[in-house]
Amino acid sequence: MKKRLLSIVGIAVFTLSLCACQSSNTSTQSSDLSATETDTVSADTSIPDSETLYQVSLLQGLTLGDYYGSITVAELKEHGDIGLGTFNALNGEMIVLDGEVYRAAGDGSVEVVDDNETIPFSDVTFFDEDEIMELKDVSTFDDLTAILDEKVDELGTNRFYVIRIDATFDEINVRSEYAQEEPYEPLATVLETDQTFYDYEECDGTIVGLYCPEYMSDLNATGWHLHFVSSDRTKGGHVLGMKFTDATLAIDYTDGFNMQLPDTSMFRDFDLTIDQSKDIEKVEKNTD
Repeated sequence: MKKRLLSIVGIAVFTLSLCACQSSNTSTQSSDLSATETDTVSADTSIPDSETLYQVSLLQGLTLGDYYGSITVAELKEHGDIGLGTFNALNGEMIVLDGEVYRAAGDGSVEVVDDNETIPFSDVTFFDEDEIMELKDVSTFDDLTAILDEKVDELGTNRFYVIRIDATFDEINVRSEYAQEEPYEPLATVLETDQTFYDYEECDGTIVGLYCPEYMSDLNATGWHLHFVSSDRTKGGHVLGMKFTDATLAIDYTDGFNMQLPDTSMFRDFDLTIDQSKDIEKVEKNTD
């Protein structure tokens, strides 16, 4: 810029009219550039945020029995096109895939959920495929998480990871639960009586998964949390086990985190300092 000004001043010594012309052109170009830059910035604000995990409430609130929906399905879709969670009154398992929100219900059915239904807990992001790899000969849940954990060790243990696994599953074992009635019981208590299990064979479908780092232990379940929906959208649930020969794994690593807390008296009065690690492990893995 200094060189530009010196050039203009030098020209002015010889001809004032030429200086005025140069100044006018420079001003016009600057004005046009500013308008272009402004348009670019405005356009960028409409791009979906694919680098942030958006979480509704804490899993620890859900495990204590807060099943009251705090945002709508329509609002959730504004923050992501892939993820998992549950619905008001704990009415089934949520699978978000390719921008659609599905419910795997306690009776084993799967349905597209209305935009007006509310959500007490969920994690979503806009899927941005950062890496893809093939998986071979996985026989158990632990087999799969061992492979996934090895990838986490390679890419960094303090990031969030959202994955999708597409395969024909030799076996897929899932669970869901029935909608609850008030007064709500803690989640571990509910699952003692109101969860249902389904085992499917030779089933095409997709596992949607979330990895949370260890420092998230007071906000979510750490490690891997997996939900499933079949390709024909008739089967699904929270994944407890699987077996497959070949699968495609797509990974989205995400470094941003945004959490929306529910504005309810129940949530405000919770003692969230209570250690819920055993209940969370029981809920996630169906352990005794």
